Formats: sequence, structure tokens, C-alpha cells
Amino acid sequence: MARTGRPREFDRDRAIEAATALFWAQGYEPTSLTQLKASMGNISPASFYAAFGSKEALFREVVQHYLATYGQVMAPLWDESLSPREAIERTLRGSARMQSARAHPAGCLVVSGASNCSPENEPVQALLAAERQRTRAGIRACVERAIAIGELKASAATDILPDILTIFFHGMTCEARDGMTSKKLDAAITSLLTLWDVNAVKPGAGKRSQKR
Repeated sequence: MARTGRPREFDRDRAIEAATALFWAQGYEPTSLTQLKASMGNISPASFYAAFGSKEALFREVVQHYLATYGQVMAPLWDESLSPREAIERTLRGSARMQSARAHPAGCLVVSGASNCSPENEPVQALLAAERQRTRAGIRACVERAIAIGELKASAATDILPDILTIFFHGMTCEARDGMTSKKLDAAITSLLTLWDVNAVKPGAGKRSQKR
């Protein structure tokens, strides 16, 4: 009688990576449990629920994995060792490279992963909305810090600047998913940052006015 081999060990890390790719490419609702189980090595329903509890619980774990890996392109926003402008620029350029890379689905999971959910999945949509709000807050904090330290003028233009930067950031997902290259996104970022530069405080401006 032939001996049966040992069952293949479940690799949780690889399973999370596979689920991340599916949710990122398709979104939360269109991704079925059948697809998830297949991507994880055709695990049984019992193994799936024992490991993750539910599809929503798995998605929440996927989001945390995404933020800890791909989402680290956002980290400069909260790095006060960088100048505010450098923090914004590093975040935008890093995100553009990540979102347009071919090694994984295009765009940003936090922006597109649950954008049109049915009412029963509102908690999933709220989860990503909270992360997007955190991005808005990080961008606004950079602009406010720039004004506070005298890097930017306080004006109507700088009041709206955080919103412009946020709209651009979230809009990159649509463009990346439609095939815009990293090179084109990078060129657009260079142009966008001129809005920052035209509102920058010119070195020595205060000294000139004092000499009159």
C-alpha cells in the first residue's frame, strides 16, 4: 500500500501576498472566496476560515500588509527630518514609481480597493477612506509646517495647495491603471511642484524690506 505524503505546509505570508495581488487588481467585492482560496494554493474552506476568519478579516490583514510594504512610499510625509517640500516630492515620486511598476497590479490599493461597495460592505469602504484621510492630513501637515517655518507664504494659494496635492495623488491611481508610465507621471510631478515654488518665500525678502 502506497504511503501518502505529508500535507503541504500552509505558508501564511505567501497567502497574504497572493490575496494582496487579487484585491489590488480586482477590488474587494469582485474578488471571490473561490479565487482567494485558489490563489492561496487551493486551500480548503476550513483552512481558510481557520486562518483568516472571514473575507473581510483577510482584507483588513491585506491592507495592513500593503501599508507596511508598498505603502511605505508615504512615509516621508511624517518624516520631519526632511524639509516639507522634500517630503512631498519624495512621497509623490516614490508613489508614482510604485503605482506604475509592472511587478504588481497598477495603482494604489488604498484608493481603488473598495471604491464602490454595497451597503453591507460599508466597513471595508470606511477602512480605506480612513487611510485616505490620513494621507490628506499628512499632506496638509507638510504644507502647514512649511508656512510655520517660513518656507511658504501664508496665502489663499497655499490654503488650497494641500487639496491640489491630494487630488493629484489620488488621481495618479486612475492614470497608472490606464497605463501612464512612471516617466510621464514623474514629469507631471515636476510641473505640479512649480505651484509650491511660486509660493515659496524668497530668501532675503524680509532683509530687503528692512533696509528701506
